Order: sequence, then C-alpha cells, then structure tokens
Amino acid sequence: MVNQLMGDILTHLEKIYGSIHEKDLKLFENMINRWTTVDWSGAEPPTEKNIYLITYGDSIYVKDEPTLPVLNRFLKEEVGDTITDVHVLPMFPYTSDDGFSVTDHRAINPILGDWSDIRSFSKDYRLMFDFVANHMSKSSSWFEKYLRDDPNYCQFFTPKEESFDASQVVRPRTSPLFHEYPGGKTAWTTFSEDQVDINFKHIPVLVEMTDILLEYAHQGATSIRLDAIGFIWKKSGTTSIHLPEAHEIIKLWHTIINAFQPNTQIITETNVPHNENISYFGNGKDEANMVYQFSLPPLVLYSMITHNAEKLTNWAKTINKISDTATYFNFLASHDGIGMRPTEGILHDEDRDLLVDHVKRNGGEASYKSNPDGTKTVYELNINYSEALVHPSEDVTEEDEVNKMLAAHSILLSFIGVPAIYYHSLLGSKNDLQGLVESGIPRRINREKLNYHVIREELSTDPRRSAIFDGLQEMITVRQKENAFSPYASQEVINIDQRIFALIRKNEKTGEEVFFAVNTSRDDITFTSPYAAEGSIDLLLRCEAPSEISLSSYEFTWIKR
Repeated sequence: MVNQLMGDILTHLEKIYGSIHEKDLKLFENMINRWTTVDWSGAEPPTEKNIYLITYGDSIYVKDEPTLPVLNRFLKEEVGDTITDVHVLPMFPYTSDDGFSVTDHRAINPILGDWSDIRSFSKDYRLMFDFVANHMSKSSSWFEKYLRDDPNYCQFFTPKEESFDASQVVRPRTSPLFHEYPGGKTAWTTFSEDQVDINFKHIPVLVEMTDILLEYAHQGATSIRLDAIGFIWKKSGTTSIHLPEAHEIIKLWHTIINAFQPNTQIITETNVPHNENISYFGNGKDEANMVYQFSLPPLVLYSMITHNAEKLTNWAKTINKISDTATYFNFLASHDGIGMRPTEGILHDEDRDLLVDHVKRNGGEASYKSNPDGTKTVYELNINYSEALVHPSEDVTEEDEVNKMLAAHSILLSFIGVPAIYYHSLLGSKNDLQGLVESGIPRRINREKLNYHVIREELSTDPRRSAIFDGLQEMITVRQKENAFSPYASQEVINIDQRIFALIRKNEKTGEEVFFAVNTSRDDITFTSPYAAEGSIDLLLRCEAPSEISLSSYEFTWIKR
C-alpha cells in the first residue's frame, strides 16, 4: 500500500511544487508510515437517510459542564435518528471569530470537553469536523515561533514583500491584507489580524496539515469541512483564490484519506459565485465529495419573499448529478450569513438590493467585502433564516411564519444532494438581537447559545418553536424512507407556474421517483399532477394522490410514483 500511495503522492506534489527534494518526500513517507500502524474503522457513503445538523460544540449548554456531552445528550433525547450527522463547528482552542482563529488544531477546547467526548459522540452520530486549513490564530505556537524567527517555523507564514503584486487579490473582508506584528514582522491575513494565513508553499506545512487531516478521520470524523479552502495558495499578480495548486492539494488529500478511510466525505467551503464553487468537484471523482451549495440560501429566500420561483427554477435547471461519489452539501442557514457572491450571474443588482433592504427591515445586518478597484460590496446578510423569510405586511400570523419556514426547508430536503440544517433553524429560533448589540458582530445575530433545560422546556411550551421543530422532524422522517432522495439520484426541474418550484427526483438504480412541488406564494394554486394516470401516492397524506393537485399558501407536496 505505502509504495503505491507514495507514488500517487509524488504525482500530486510535482503538480503543486514542480521538482521535489528527496528530504521533502521523505517527510511525507514518514508521516504516511505512522498512519499505517493504526486501526481504521472505515466509513459509509451518505444515503437518503443522512441529514446533517450544523452546530457549535457549545450551542446547547449546562452551566459548569463540558458541552459536547450535553449536546450529545440533547440530540439523543430530543432529536433521535432524524439527524444522522453532526457538523461540530471548530471545536479547538481559539482566540476570536467564534472558533475560527484556532490556536491548536490538535486539541479540544476544554469548555467543550476532550477527545474522549468526541469519540463517545461519534458512537451515536456520524461527525463532521471543521478543518480551518487556511489560517491560524496569531496566538498559536506556530505563529509565535514565526515571530521569534524559529528556523523550523520561519516559513510557516507569508510576509509582505514589495515584489508581490497583490492588486488583484480577491478579499472576503474590508480589513488590511497584511498586518504588522510585534518585532516588525508582517504576515498575510485574508480574514483578520488574528487569523494569519498558513504558507502551503512550504512543504513541511503541507505535511503537518495532512497529518492533522488524517488525525481527524482517525478520531471519528466521517466528514471533514475544508474551511475557506480557496485561499490557501498565493501567487503574485493573480486573484490568489481557486488557483490550480489549491485544487491539487485537495486532490492530494482525497487520495490520501481514501487510502486509509474510504468514503470519508471531503467537503469544500467556498462562498463564491456558483461556477467557481462547483469547480471543487474536479472530475467528479478526484476532489471534493461535496461542495457547499451557496446559491441555494439566497435564491430560496428571494423566491419566498417575492412569491416568484422563476430565478430559483432557472438556476436549478443547471444543477445536475455529479457522480456516484460526489454531490452537493445543501443548506439554508449556517453559523455565517447568507452569502451574496453566489448570486452573481443569477440575480440582478436590483434583486440583491431587494434582499439587502428586506433583511435590514427584518432586523438583520449586511457585511461587506473590499474589491480590487477599491469599492465595497455586500458579502453576506446576517439574520436568522426564519426571520429573513417573513414579509411583515403579509405574514401576519405565527402560523404564516411556521408554514413559510417549513416550505423553505421542503426545498432543502428535496434538492439533489445532502441536506444540512442549522441548529437555530431546527429549533425555531429568532434573531438574537441582544447578542448582536452586545458584541457588535453581525454574525452573532444567529449564534445564540441555548440553555439545555430552557430549550427542552420551550420545545414543549413555545408554539412557534415546537411547530417548526415537529414539522421538520416529520418531514425528515418521510424523506428518509424514500431512496428517490438519494444524494446521487437525478433531478429534473419542472415549469408549472412562476409561483411554484417543482422537480422530480429519480433513483435510476431502483426506478423510484418522487415529484415535489412547493407554493412560494399566498395564493391557492391548482395544477395537473405529472403522475395523473399513474396511481401515485401522496407521501405526506399517506393516501392515493389526486390527478389535480391543490396547494394553498406555502404548502408543498411529495408524490411517489
């Protein structure tokens, strides 16, 4: 195994670096040899049963208790097996950005627990680890050694050089690209002064990060999210995003991790326009197993607040099956905001302005990025997704809000790929305005921590919370029984009415089909079923489906042939 794998690794390294010194190749070989001496448990590919939950390790807490066991206990008691995979956002020691300024990639934040809690958690749920591969905290030992000119770390970060042309660099922030630190040393900082980019041009860095990736898989990760992965390679005179070397590093990781634990899901997170985003599939078999479907959240929101699904329909017609091992990671809400860059080429400027104005009216905020020409544009919208959906002049009852939230998630659960639900969406939360005001951080509006005892009670006593929670649970239970919703089943988008978003999912291996349609408007709409003469079954009502389908305000249907 080692000889074959090392041959594959050498091929990747030569594409990344050109010629490779023997000592550098030996670093990889030594690391690979260490991992051949441990036992690997293996992983299973996702099916229609797999539903991801996106959450922080301390999203549910009990005072003075490690939070990972609390979260695990809460999910077993309240959620059960409707959630199969738990994406634990960065669970490592950190200094800022709610976990994304990691000080030590190999340690668990003691507030959350320790590695034994992770291993215990992984026995109840498949786990997705967050690999913050692009940067580290300025307080990390690596960066402190860089500042001290430690010869082993002097090339671990990228200093500012006058000869480097950074004029075309794509930025997701408005902060400076470089910062100066004590002692006068500088470093590249894509995201903030406290998040210092790691220099992957230095081969020992790639070896160390690859070793960390393998450790995550061995410690219980069946999925690994590559955070901000598009920024990991820098080149003078370019955008320094999505460069071929970055893609090749992901392909290298795909090769290595599949040699040890096949079916481990490598998931790329690139909040960029759609065509750039899906480039991380590679040839459909050699790079990402899943890519974040960043265009879906803003397009679903736009459809639900304008009562017009045409933009969503037209875009969805371009989304096709990738392969039998690669698919989309679909979501509506996450710890971050609703990305606006993914709407480029899909929504017009006036459409994006409509979304920005709507979100601000509903108590949300907009975050901005710097452009190479010195201008600034909206990068993301910060708001709880259920509150973003509400149209104050129309959705005047709590029932309207609940129905609209469930309608939006019916799209998420029907779309080709694997669905992921943010914990505040599952639990029917609202904007955390206090958290926003106290922190001054727009993203905190949707990152509230919930007391274990309080949220358990509210799931029974708060009508809005319980209606959304129970509704989503029921929808998931139905979906998990239908292999037409396999992540690798095909999708055909259908034109019915501009107010309707509709598609057919078909599993070619089993021949099973499910027709889905959702009414994005408040109107009552009747149309002919595509399965009118087929003796089809309404999966939600559990009865024979009529030839004429009627959908009321925000209603949806699943019909099986």
